[in-house]
Amino acid sequence: MKKILLSLLLVLFSFPYSQAESSVWKAQKGDSVMYIGGTIHILRQSDYPLPAEYNKAYSLSDMLVFEADMGMANDPSTQQKILKKALYTDGTNVEQHLSADTYKLLNEYCTSNGIPLQQLKQLKPPIIATMIVSMELAKLGASPNGVDMFFYQTGTKDNKTIEELETIDQQIDLLFKLIEGKEDEFIQQTINEINSIKELYDTMVATWKTGDVNKLFDLFVKEMQTETPNIYKSIISDRNNSWVSVIDNFFENNNTEFILVGVAHLVGPDGIIEQLSKKGYKVEKLR
Repeated sequence: MKKILLSLLLVLFSFPYSQAESSVWKAQKGDSVMYIGGTIHILRQSDYPLPAEYNKAYSLSDMLVFEADMGMANDPSTQQKILKKALYTDGTNVEQHLSADTYKLLNEYCTSNGIPLQQLKQLKPPIIATMIVSMELAKLGASPNGVDMFFYQTGTKDNKTIEELETIDQQIDLLFKLIEGKEDEFIQQTINEINSIKELYDTMVATWKTGDVNKLFDLFVKEMQTETPNIYKSIISDRNNSWVSVIDNFFENNNTEFILVGVAHLVGPDGIIEQLSKKGYKVEKLR
């Protein structure tokens, strides 16, 4: 299970780009065309510039479609919604919701990293785990200014139309529902992944840049699908099914869209690319 949490954060992610492919596709139905790009939500400055196919798809599109409203990510109302779900309000704290061994492991991690655990005790495990991984990735120079945010900021400046596939509220609810009853496992997995996080992160970013669909599936999806099928269903297949219906409707307008979603949503038998192909769309890598 060592890659599951990092996969979730990189898709719920140094290397020079010289490959012939990337994680961008062109989908066509009659005269209607759209572009679909797999993203990594967390990147380092050294991971830029992005593969040329991303800028090509952007320049050919007049509408950008993201998983959710990127403009709401740092809005105070969104932060309030997260905080409301993130805090224990029943008089308990995280120590009472974790086993003694897991809490000890968390305490040891915090102590060794100069983090005052006392200040985190009112937070629920999903937020603590997210904070831990984000801090470790920050040590590698990575930040939430990934592919999605890059194109959101660029598209806003260029006055492109911007749409989304789901709401911020849906994403917030999903984060907390994912690990109900699995709090111990989630915290343990998070801390146990830390020693290999650089290697995993480097591999994931490099594979994303090459656009190798088989390797992308193995890295981002396969382990989640086989070891945690309920998480896979909630975070990948159910959302893919919902998004494909929305994407289908975009083909009926007169715009050319550039759809940007976590790369794990594009690959594998339940991926958006395969689903569009089965619906009769012509889908091919953008070159």
